[in-house]
Amino acid sequence: MPTRTLGKNGLEVSALGLGCMGMSFGLGPAGEKNEMIKVIRSAVEQGVTFFDTAEVYGPYTNESLVGEALQPFRNKVIIATKFGFNIVDGKMAGVNSRPENIKKAVEASLKRLRIDSIDLLYQHRVDPNVPIEDVAGTVNDLIREGKAKHFGLSEAGATTIRKAHAVQPVAALQSEYSLWTRQHEKEIIPTIEELGIGLVAFSPLGKGFLTGKIDKNTKFGEGDIRSMLPRYAEEARTANKALLDMIAMFAERKNATNAQIALAWVLAQKPWIVPIPGTTKIHRLTENIGAAAIKLTADELKEMEAASAQIEIVGNRYTEAMEKATGL
Repeated sequence: MPTRTLGKNGLEVSALGLGCMGMSFGLGPAGEKNEMIKVIRSAVEQGVTFFDTAEVYGPYTNESLVGEALQPFRNKVIIATKFGFNIVDGKMAGVNSRPENIKKAVEASLKRLRIDSIDLLYQHRVDPNVPIEDVAGTVNDLIREGKAKHFGLSEAGATTIRKAHAVQPVAALQSEYSLWTRQHEKEIIPTIEELGIGLVAFSPLGKGFLTGKIDKNTKFGEGDIRSMLPRYAEEARTANKALLDMIAMFAERKNATNAQIALAWVLAQKPWIVPIPGTTKIHRLTENIGAAAIKLTADELKEMEAASAQIEIVGNRYTEAMEKATGL
């Protein structure tokens, strides 16, 4: 597995990471613990060194899962987690990045992850009630105390990124980025490129849609966030099939799968972009990792760009209420 560097302070990670959220939260019932541990450890065996979790995934249960699974490999892996929400009665209850809450969250995350220092510590979502300079300053304190090593932001805007970076260098911005989610190309990606910040791309497979395994007849189960999202409504899935057809054409040409082409496209955009597809299945994990070996030529990328420009993506990423509540 090739590696990539996030930020200017040498945070080296595998070119593809593993997003662990769906093992515990957000995409239906949680996976069976021992099976999920096998998936995580298989990722290590196949060269993945970068693992992503957060306190709110569960809440809490995903961090505990990741901590147990990776304990034997602590010196070989990079673990990223996130703070920034109130958690009340086991549910997210609005953002909270007050310094005292950050410190409390980090202490609890360290225990669940069974580590002494968090490799990459993200603010999960921007808190409009707390100046980002205060957040960055608090993380700076935690880094000086040895409780964290690198600072990250998630779904932050360009102005916020600049303000935070001036206080504590930001190693990575985690935001959604894929063939059908490209709004960050206008302002965010040029900003982080200028500042030397890496991009960690979550949902690089469109929460499964870009694999081609979801169609208009798919039924999302209880606890699956996609059942509420406009982009996954039946009519949107039907309309967005045009993008799948384009991906499938390149998959056939490259003797690859849809998922591998979608991931290879993300990898090809910049050498400092690291996608973190999630899965609960070892064979899908292996398939995703195979994307690192697929090289799209400059002509192929131009062809994909021209084809994509003719396709209108139907449906917003999130509901309006969700955008207002959490920015998720």
